[in-house]
Order: sequence, then C-alpha cells, then structure tokens
Amino acid sequence: MSRSISASETLRRALAGLAVAALALTAGCSGDEFSAEEKATIASLSLDALPPLPADPSNRVADDRLAAAFGATLFFEPRLSGHGDVSCSTCHQIDRQFQDDRPLGRGVGLTDRRTMPLAGVAWSPWQFWDGRKDSLWAQALGPLEDAREHGGNRTAYAHFVAASLRDRYERIFGRLPDTTGVPPNAGPLGTAEEQAAWQAIPEAKRAEIDTVFANIGKSIAAFERSIRHEGTRFDRFARAIAAGETPQGDAALDESEKLGLKLFIGRANCVTCHTGPRFSDEHFHNTGVPQPPELPEDSGRAAGIAKALADPFNCLGRYSDAKPEQCGELRFMAKDDPLMVRAFKTPSLRGAVSRPPYMHSGQIAKIEDVVEHYAAAPRPPKGESELQPLTLSEREKDALVAFLKTLDVGTSLSN
Repeated sequence: MSRSISASETLRRALAGLAVAALALTAGCSGDEFSAEEKATIASLSLDALPPLPADPSNRVADDRLAAAFGATLFFEPRLSGHGDVSCSTCHQIDRQFQDDRPLGRGVGLTDRRTMPLAGVAWSPWQFWDGRKDSLWAQALGPLEDAREHGGNRTAYAHFVAASLRDRYERIFGRLPDTTGVPPNAGPLGTAEEQAAWQAIPEAKRAEIDTVFANIGKSIAAFERSIRHEGTRFDRFARAIAAGETPQGDAALDESEKLGLKLFIGRANCVTCHTGPRFSDEHFHNTGVPQPPELPEDSGRAAGIAKALADPFNCLGRYSDAKPEQCGELRFMAKDDPLMVRAFKTPSLRGAVSRPPYMHSGQIAKIEDVVEHYAAAPRPPKGESELQPLTLSEREKDALVAFLKTLDVGTSLSN
C-alpha cells in the first residue's frame, strides 16, 4: 500500500542522504573505508612491521648484556662530565621519552639544537640532526667532549674508569691501559691547555686513551639499543586492519582520527618522509624551517657529511670493529648534494604530540603549528625546500592532529 510523503519529510531524507555521502567522501564510518593499497601502507607503519634490530659491526659489544649494563651505569653517571653534575640522562630523561622538553638542549651550557628522543634510535644509520655520526657509539662520544654538554675530556674519563669502574670495564674489554703519568685533563677538543697536554702525550698512549674512550661509547650504545618504542592505539588499529578484522575497543579510531590517517598516507604526503614503523625515513630534508636569529647559521646535513667523514670514531676508523666492506652507509653516501643544505633528520613521530616544541631548534611551539607550517610550505632561509603548499580545511588540520595523538605513548626498555 502506498502513502504520500510530505515536502518536509522529503527534505529531511535528502539532507540525511547528503550527510551520509559527505561522510563517505571524507573517510566516513563505512566498514571498509580504506582501500587495499591504504591498508598495506597502514600495516607497513605498524610496530609489527619493524624489522629485527640491525647489527652494528663497528661495535663488537653492541649486543653484549654486560656491556649494556655497564653502559646504563655510564648513561646515568654525572661524574662522566667536567663538573660532575651532568649525565646523559640530564637531557635524555627516562620519564620524558628520553628527551627533555626544551627548545634547546642544556647541559653545562646551552646548545644550538633540540634533544632528540632515544626510542628506536638503533634502527637509524645516522645520528644527530645533521647525521654527523654514523653509529650510536660514535654519537655517544660527541656530548662527552662538547663544552656545552658534558664538558669533559678523554684523559679525565680514562682516569675515572680506572679509579671507579675498573673491574666492570676489564670484564668486558680486557685490561685497562696504565694511566700513570697521564695528565688528569687532556683531550683534542678541550681548552687550549687540555689540547696542549694532549699533544704532549706520546702517540701510542693517546691511542690507548682513545680506545678506552671508544669503549665508553660502545657500552652506552649497547644500553641505548635496549630503548624501544611501545605499542600505541594506532598499532592496535593497524594490527586489526592487517588481519582483516574490524578494530574494536581502544583499537578503533574515531572518524576524525581515520580522516587524519587517510590524509597522512594520502593527499597530505606526510608518509613520504614519515614512513615505516618508526614514522621516519631516517634521511634528511629541507622543509623550510626558519633559522633562529639568535643562533649561528645552521646548514644541517651539508655540514654533517664532512664531519662524519672526518670523525676518527666512524665506521672506517681505527677504533671501529667493522671491516671496510661493512661500512656501506659511510662509503657510498652522497658527499656533495646541494639538497642537503639546511636538511635535517626526519624525526620519528611516535610520541611526538607530547614532546613539544618541534623542529631541530624548537622553532615551532605546538603540533597544530607544525601542521600549519607544512601546509604553508614557506620558503627556506637557505637551500631548496622539498615542500609544496597544501590546501587543508580546518577540519582536515584538526584530523591530522587527532591522528598523530594515536601515536602517543612512552618508551620502554627491552629485556
């Protein structure tokens, strides 16, 4: 039996139909709103897709438990600094994703760059914002001698290990060299007096001190390799998607989060650089980040390349445990790429929402402003930006932030 439909009812049904269509067009709530290609990309971003921890042939104790335990002691040891009041954990705080929430790192003094978190850092072939170190153990050595960070020197560290940690060191690395007659404070990067004292030490003895110094870094790296990412709401969502299941409970994303994810892996092109389970391609990009006027001009990776090649503790150096053919990253990297001017390392986005400010020197205060920056694609102060302007509605910008929040969680230590 038929019945008539009023004009108001017709209008109501038409509006309802338009609303459903709008939702479908912007990642609505249908049961299969992601394509097969999108699902594959989502699965590739999950921690389940993270490959095994890569070996470090340049560090023979990289996976030695005794070395990792020794490295943990060194990591939290304030006496491993010039004034005895700064440790690695001063900036890499265990309850803050192993970073410090500051725009610029602060140890003995104020640095020029932001402290990077350490979760999953062992998966990266290059360390620091400019990639000036090619291993985690070489990276650990840098702050120890930096006058603004630990402010120490090589002979002081060798004397400290000999006086306080000899037994533990020797169980891992064998006999410590004799430090009798070695100046208490000497090193190639210290004060003028420390540099002069370092040059006065016989070359063979300097090499012995350098070996102790390198082993300090290798131990710290063994500990840092145990710092892993924890699973997030996104990972639970991705696991369900990969299994062909409908995400349930806290694994389910709401409509705004799903729209943000669609944008992230689609039109917004975020996944181009923030790719893989760590949401980082581990490479370097110029994204038009402004130069803070109060800081020295920073050319990023362009300067980092030369520093990595000149580093005596790199993979090809005498203190590396690797064979030359195992140092492919260093041997075959692009050495004169103009695109590396003001290019900085792609940070992982895991946990990023809860660790403002952002960029290599904390130039951007809020995650919402980061989204605005990438949409606007400003001209860089130097070099060539890889960004192109992107038109996003306020709803889409909010959705990207909502998705990024699904990546937010702390870090954990592996067993």
